[in-house]
Amino acid sequence: MKVGVIGSGDVGRTLGRGFAGAGHEVMIGSRSPNSEELRAWKKEAGAKASTGTFAETARHGEVLVLAVRGDVAESAIDLAGESHFAGKLLIDATNPLDFSKGMPPGLFVGTTDSLGERIQRKLPAAKVVKCFNIIGNVQMVHPKLPGGPPDMMICGNDAAAKLQTSETLKSLGWPGAIDVGGIDGARWLEALVPLWVRAGSALGVWDHGFKVLHK
Repeated sequence: MKVGVIGSGDVGRTLGRGFAGAGHEVMIGSRSPNSEELRAWKKEAGAKASTGTFAETARHGEVLVLAVRGDVAESAIDLAGESHFAGKLLIDATNPLDFSKGMPPGLFVGTTDSLGERIQRKLPAAKVVKCFNIIGNVQMVHPKLPGGPPDMMICGNDAAAKLQTSETLKSLGWPGAIDVGGIDGARWLEALVPLWVRAGSALGVWDHGFKVLHK
C-alpha cells in the first residue's frame, strides 16, 4: 500500500524505514523534504521510499501516519490539507508532552481530553487510531526485548480502522494490538508516556516498554 508519514524526526524516519522494508511505498513529509538527513534516509530505506511536503505526503498515502511533536500536530495537519485525510486511516503517534517545566515532562492536555481526540475532531472524516505513542522509536519496528515484545495498545472510534492498524503492526513485527476502546482512550495512552519517561530515567534505558501480564 501507499503510506504517507507526516513528520521526519526520529519516529517518522523509523516508521518510514519499517514500512518500506515491509514492501510499502512510503513518502515522508517534511518542511525540508530535500534536506541532507532525508536524502540519507531515502538512500537507506530503498527504492520504495520518497520524500515530499506535508501536502504531497498526505495526498500520496492511502494510510497516513502523524509523527510530529504534539505541540505542532494541528499546524502540521493544516499544512497537509484537511481534505487529504478524508476517508483514510490516520495512525496517530503523537504525544501532548509539555516540557515547559523541564524534565520529566507533563501533558498540555489530558484527563478530560487528549491530543488524539483533538485530532479526530479536527479531521471528522478521517479514521484516527492512536498507536505507537507508548513506545520509544528504537522499539517501534520489530521490537526485541528479553521478555518478548511489549504490548501495543491502540484506540479509535472505527473498528475496521483498528483491525487494519493491528494487521499493519504485524507487518512491522508486532504480534498485534490490544484495543482499549474509543478515541477517548487516548487520554490514558498519552498519560502513560510521562510515566514511560520517568521509568526510563530511573532505569537509565530508553528501549523499554509496557507489557500486560495475565493468565
